[in-house]
Amino acid sequence: MNALLKNYINTFRGLSTEVWWLALITLINRAGTMVIPFLTIYLDEDLQFSKPDIGWIMSFFGIGSLVGTWLGGKLTDKIGYYKVMFFSLFLTAVFFVLLQYATTFNEFCFGIFIVMLVADAFRPAMFVALNAYSKPENKTRSVTLIRLAINLGFSVGPAIGGIIIVSIGYQGLFWVDGITCALAGILLLNVLHPKKAKILDVVKVDNPVSAYKDKAFWVFFIAMFIFGFTFLQYFSTMPLYYKDVRMMTELDIGLLMGFNGFFIFVFEMPLINWLQKTKNSKIKLVAIGLFLVAISFFLLNVTSWIWIIVFGMLFMTVGEMIAFPFSNAFAVERAKKGNQGEYMALYAIAFSLSHIFSHNSGMQMVDKFGFETTLNMLTIFALVGVFILWILIKILKKEKENQSK
Repeated sequence: MNALLKNYINTFRGLSTEVWWLALITLINRAGTMVIPFLTIYLDEDLQFSKPDIGWIMSFFGIGSLVGTWLGGKLTDKIGYYKVMFFSLFLTAVFFVLLQYATTFNEFCFGIFIVMLVADAFRPAMFVALNAYSKPENKTRSVTLIRLAINLGFSVGPAIGGIIIVSIGYQGLFWVDGITCALAGILLLNVLHPKKAKILDVVKVDNPVSAYKDKAFWVFFIAMFIFGFTFLQYFSTMPLYYKDVRMMTELDIGLLMGFNGFFIFVFEMPLINWLQKTKNSKIKLVAIGLFLVAISFFLLNVTSWIWIIVFGMLFMTVGEMIAFPFSNAFAVERAKKGNQGEYMALYAIAFSLSHIFSHNSGMQMVDKFGFETTLNMLTIFALVGVFILWILIKILKKEKENQSK
């Protein structure tokens, strides 16, 4: 046990102080976004919206995310990542609190659009900050630390969220979300101010390549959209599946989601550290992760045994543990040849587009075909993403051969 603990601690060594502060800010911020996993249930039960209407609301969620991510990338290249992160956190705090007063379909569409616009401007700025605060050899582990912070927050958030819903109702979630965003902004102001933070990797490109002209990155973008589309079902379609098909309560769902975050918190860093030593390419590892996500959906239609839900969640969890850090690290590495904010925004936009289409499509498919057919379709779509990543491996190999000539 001592050897295991020592090896676990060693996986965190060498990361900069700024990366640890950024992880803590992300943890506080993520722990507060506990309303998101329960959003579809809130819209279904409290506001009495139909599943197609919920699907359209979640599309506005994605549109806001897309616009915010694009804007965040542009602003990061122009005014810097610190200012973008600071204003994003504080404005998100205000708009999260106000969102609880949106009760009609049109109000909620507009409200969730504004919330996600300001909230997701944070993402490309945070990625660029992470790149600046990390030594080149620590990029993937730094990304993994941020992922740990996100998932620790996500393991705590839904569990606490379920308790808040049971005790004081959904309105309490909006207040907690707003307060935690504000706290994260205050911490950012005090510990990562440009006068205090130490930059370890400055990337200056004289003739930057536009991310929008990078053909290999576009293939990667498509694969990430598919990964995001299938992965995000766990935040909209799947909570309703757990509730309507498996008869789980909000507290049960919160604990299941919490298991996902806790498992990642304990095992992701050692897993990533081991996978880095295998010398497999980043894209190959992303493909393995997406394949495991496909299996997670397939398992749920195999049997009605209640514990299959946990196994499905486990496969999805390991899949995201592999796919997210290595896809992020690939994007960071690729961004060094162009405008970093633009590259990281495009990477994040793949997931924003997923938000637009994933939740809505999932709801429409469930409404028309039922959960069983929907899960089969998600399995097939994820496998298409694996095939596209295989094509990308071939493209990158050819690109490397051409560069060596």
